[in-house]
Amino acid sequence: MSALRVISMFVACALQFALFSFGPAFAQLDFDTRAKFAVLMDHESGTILFQKNADEPMQPASMAKLMTVAVAFDYLNRGRLALDDEMFISEKAWREGGASSGGSTMFAELNSKVSVENLLRSIIIQSGNDASIAIAEGLGGTEATFVRLMNEKAKDLGLNDSNFENSTGLPDENMTVTARDLANLARYIISEFPQYYGYFAEPSFEWNGINQSNRNTLLDEGIGVDGLKTGHTEASGYGIVASTTEGGRRLIAVLHGMESKRQRSEEARKLVTWGSRNFERLDAFDDGEVVGDIPVYGGEKPNVDLIGDGPVALYLPKGSRRCLEARIVYDGPIKPPVERGDQIADLKIWCNDKLIQTSPLFAAETVEQGGLVRRASDAFKELTLGWLN
Repeated sequence: MSALRVISMFVACALQFALFSFGPAFAQLDFDTRAKFAVLMDHESGTILFQKNADEPMQPASMAKLMTVAVAFDYLNRGRLALDDEMFISEKAWREGGASSGGSTMFAELNSKVSVENLLRSIIIQSGNDASIAIAEGLGGTEATFVRLMNEKAKDLGLNDSNFENSTGLPDENMTVTARDLANLARYIISEFPQYYGYFAEPSFEWNGINQSNRNTLLDEGIGVDGLKTGHTEASGYGIVASTTEGGRRLIAVLHGMESKRQRSEEARKLVTWGSRNFERLDAFDDGEVVGDIPVYGGEKPNVDLIGDGPVALYLPKGSRRCLEARIVYDGPIKPPVERGDQIADLKIWCNDKLIQTSPLFAAETVEQGGLVRRASDAFKELTLGWLN
């Protein structure tokens, strides 16, 4: 049976230098938000700079459409779809997502055909439910089949705490995501589909003679926000996935469970502004530099070295006091074979017992299964010592 293992340590000399030779040190502790769920992520490294109920399930509302467009973007990248392809507006799309539904819509006409590009622009800018269903039916044949594609993509991306039930985000008690998963989904879209990312910053979109403004009001705030998606239902409250380049690097913010559009804008603005202005980056480990190691149960080698996905950076909030504790955390025991590049641990940073940063760590080498003597020795350690826990 696996169990969470923690190695409390100042990880390698480089991190010790960072901890003791630089002041100020970490503390996100002076910041909070009225959002029930929140994540602030550094886009380049995937480091979490702030989190609140980041792994608790929540209903995504229209932020679920990010997975709808991610699947469509993937089809475009693989040449299985073209922007000028046209898709049919079925009765289901028109009735469940059109004007008569009372939800967000592009006002597409029943039995008309709309290009993929215009459907995607509607989904992103107008949050068109009819456009989402049309894309789903066009790619999957039925929306139910497309939902399977959404969940397959979620698993491929490691979004293991998310489950999609429709293409629109319309209320369904079985459809849940986490703030962390939404941040990782946004990171994937920004990284993998730069040629389409500009859609998210378009100020408005007109269809059928009706012009609608982008629902992401942060685009007009002058704080570098250029995407991604808002959401709201009565059950889930108001939410947003936003990204900014303010401060010289890209951040991704997810907030959800707020009481009004105004509160959503205020809280999101506060989070991205705080994140873009409050942190200084310190490169703690070079690309490929070993951060630490963890044991491999029954492996040909007793331990496997850990590295980051590129350089491992620390983010130092200004004006904070020295409070750092660094730990390598993993779900163990780790059993062979371990493949080079497998994500098997996280470097976590605490300040006064509050988790303030998480950076993924990967196997620096392949470790195959060891011989009988090694496996027997490790079994004895696990039995008597709890695998060095």
